[in-house]
Amino acid sequence: MPLPENDAGVGYSFGLEVDGIQIKHITEISGLKMEQDVVELKQNDTKGNYVIKKIPGRWKAGELTVTRPLNADNSFKDWIKNSQLGKMADVRKGGAVILYDYENQPVARYNFTNAWPKSLEMSTLKAGDTSVLTEKLVMTYEKLEAE
Repeated sequence: MPLPENDAGVGYSFGLEVDGIQIKHITEISGLKMEQDVVELKQNDTKGNYVIKKIPGRWKAGELTVTRPLNADNSFKDWIKNSQLGKMADVRKGGAVILYDYENQPVARYNFTNAWPKSLEMSTLKAGDTSVLTEKLVMTYEKLEAE
């Protein structure tokens, strides 16, 4: 469902789905990027002039960074542990980042293919600090497509 004319989406209304399971408590997603190579075709035209034509090449793989508060859910830790053990048949997952409108209806969906965890980072531990502890998962994917 598209947004009404002259209306815009907001950055706080999003969700993450991995293998059909909604991941809860996500506070930030970054790196949502679709990119492809540029191929330069260098040639001479019929008048002998040197011409460079740029044409689209293969899509590029990318990375998403997902941040959430530290909680009892060990799914990120288990996922990266399986990756480190080389269980790639179990580790590669498909999913989507979903954007919602003001009425919580999906307006855009970005599907990623064959994602697996590259790193898991805990927030800085600092004496006297009162901020929420977070975990930041970086996952690499092979392809990102807008639906």
